[in-house]
Amino acid sequence: MERQNSHQATYSSQHPFVHTLKLTRAQLIRGMVFGSILVPIRVFLAVLCFLIMWPIARLRLAGLSEAERSRPVTTGWRRWLLHPIIWFLSRAVFFFLGFFWFRVKGCRAGHKEAPVLAVAPHSSFLDMLVLTETQLPTVVSRSENQSIPVIGALLEFNQSVLVNRKSPESRKRAVVQIKERLTSNGYWPQMLMFPEGTTTNGTTLIKFKPGAFLAGVPVQPVLLHYPNKVDTVRWTHRGTTWVEALWHTCSQLYTNVTVEYLPVYTPSQEEKDDPNLYADNVQKLMAKTLGIPATDHVMEGRVPTRKLGGLSLPLEPPARETLSLLHEDGLREFEVEAALSKIIDRCQSEQGWSAGVDELAPLLGLTDRQTAAKICGLYSKLYDRECSGSLTAVDVSDLMGALVGSPQYHTEELYTELSLRGAPTEQDLFSVLTTHPTYQKLISEYFTPEGVESTPSSSPLTKGKAGNNNAGSPSDNRTALPYKMADNGSPLPSKKND
Repeated sequence: MERQNSHQATYSSQHPFVHTLKLTRAQLIRGMVFGSILVPIRVFLAVLCFLIMWPIARLRLAGLSEAERSRPVTTGWRRWLLHPIIWFLSRAVFFFLGFFWFRVKGCRAGHKEAPVLAVAPHSSFLDMLVLTETQLPTVVSRSENQSIPVIGALLEFNQSVLVNRKSPESRKRAVVQIKERLTSNGYWPQMLMFPEGTTTNGTTLIKFKPGAFLAGVPVQPVLLHYPNKVDTVRWTHRGTTWVEALWHTCSQLYTNVTVEYLPVYTPSQEEKDDPNLYADNVQKLMAKTLGIPATDHVMEGRVPTRKLGGLSLPLEPPARETLSLLHEDGLREFEVEAALSKIIDRCQSEQGWSAGVDELAPLLGLTDRQTAAKICGLYSKLYDRECSGSLTAVDVSDLMGALVGSPQYHTEELYTELSLRGAPTEQDLFSVLTTHPTYQKLISEYFTPEGVESTPSSSPLTKGKAGNNNAGSPSDNRTALPYKMADNGSPLPSKKND
């Protein structure tokens, strides 16, 4: 089990994407003394290894045609000469950074027995050290990394699957490539993936992405531990920066790492047919072994979220950040409520109205224009649709994006629930959000301020002016829903900013 109790960092158990390293005075002094000596030497030696690898890595595919490059290089001098050199230099990089030895538990399965190695938890860019222990299996990487000096050459040497995450066509090609390689019966080398898709603080195992499980072939779960007194390796969405992580890690005399191979997981027919189910079951197995929760947190682009039905709820709600900005600008609670009431009235009286930075500042009574710009930036382009009596699937997606402050792309389940009663309206959506066993948690938990216990009678959706809209006319309903949340600091109707 990973030694969570030895960490000197402060975490939020609800937010696995934050890691802030807290060091004692003695640790800081020791880090400064050792770091001033060790960091320059270690970084220099690591960079030197990378520079030596650069031209050698390019030799592997040099002179080959496109057809030859599309096949694995598993024989000849390109394999028996170059592969050991790159492996040795890769291992040397991490040795010089302070990872003197690996403790290994279990045995790595062969590539025919387990075409995929699923590694978790994903803690840092330094996790790449597992590639040296697993004999440099192929990986999946962003296509942008191909242009980075040295890294691009190593990806070419590795014959990695490259994907442009912004391009649907690139993603489709990557899926085809992954399936072809994993079902090649040993023709292609073993593939290694980090199914979490991003780094976390290790307090939970977040939802696995289905990429490693699409082909329905057996996978070998691999646990990566850093059992050290000070957890310097972790680098997450917020908190300790990668420079700080590298500095503190290199400042240690050495850093322990344990690679633990679990038994090969062979999927059932049901799991083969449903990659998401397969991914969830492997996630739960690995989390149980680690002794930490398996959660539905996921990183959507650069936004940390958790799942609720088909919705992705930001862990850092723009509504709460908005309230924080308003309070920092000097607005008191009653002033915030009064400003929101003005906005609600304006939206209901002027169909299609939107507030830009210059208009929002005086409307909210802000003294700092920059605060208004930040608030507009939180919500710009989240809600922009023509009003009509009924809701389409796109309307529901747009509305939910405006409500939670993050674009929503998987609202099919919610729309199906709405459509059970015929053509859905915003009043139907309001009803589902306040009564449905799953989606009412959006109101009772997500939109409730921290430290306040929500009850049906005191829900922010059923009090004050917002609640009075429940029996409004159809024209009222078209604009009521997005602003019923506003009494609780939810999305302001500033659809576009200047």
